[in-house]
Amino acid sequence: MTATSTPLVERVGDARLPTAHGDFRIVSYRAVDGHEHVAIVEGDPAGRGVLGRLHSECLTGDVLGSRKCDCGDQLAHALDEISNAGRGVVVYLRGHEGRGIGLANKIKAYELQDAGLDTVDANTAQGLPVDARQYDVAAAILVDLGVESVRLMSNNPAKAAGLVEHGVAVDELVPVIVPLHPESEAYLRTKGERLGHVL
Repeated sequence: MTATSTPLVERVGDARLPTAHGDFRIVSYRAVDGHEHVAIVEGDPAGRGVLGRLHSECLTGDVLGSRKCDCGDQLAHALDEISNAGRGVVVYLRGHEGRGIGLANKIKAYELQDAGLDTVDANTAQGLPVDARQYDVAAAILVDLGVESVRLMSNNPAKAAGLVEHGVAVDELVPVIVPLHPESEAYLRTKGERLGHVL
């Protein structure tokens, strides 16, 4: 970014956030594309080797507790781990619903999965990308918080590559192991076999 370029994100608010997983700070950001994101912070994340997670918005998993995915379980696990570590950050990325295809298209993908397609083919059958997410905003948020490198809690190597591409070093990819539910078994197998996730 040059001195005259517009920053990708603007910090808007910073408040205390007591949760079932611990007491955090929540920092809100507005990106140049209009999406609003938050960082859920424990301790001082500035510096190297901070425990972190990039969490893609998932209404069905995070809010409704859907068993078609493991998103809600991964978010809870990350918050617990960061709380226990006493230092870390979850960047909650809005606009990433359904690997970036949006909520309505994700529900259509669910319909196609109910008819027998896997998660990859359900996207492409709609003429949509398999994964439309970008991680430039996530990197900008981490930089704003002073993070130089992360121990990234993720099973998705593409998230690590996205951070590195945008200037945040990844010291380690920390696997996220959560309970397997029968309803998500085929979905997770496809993520491993076709999307390169480490499961």
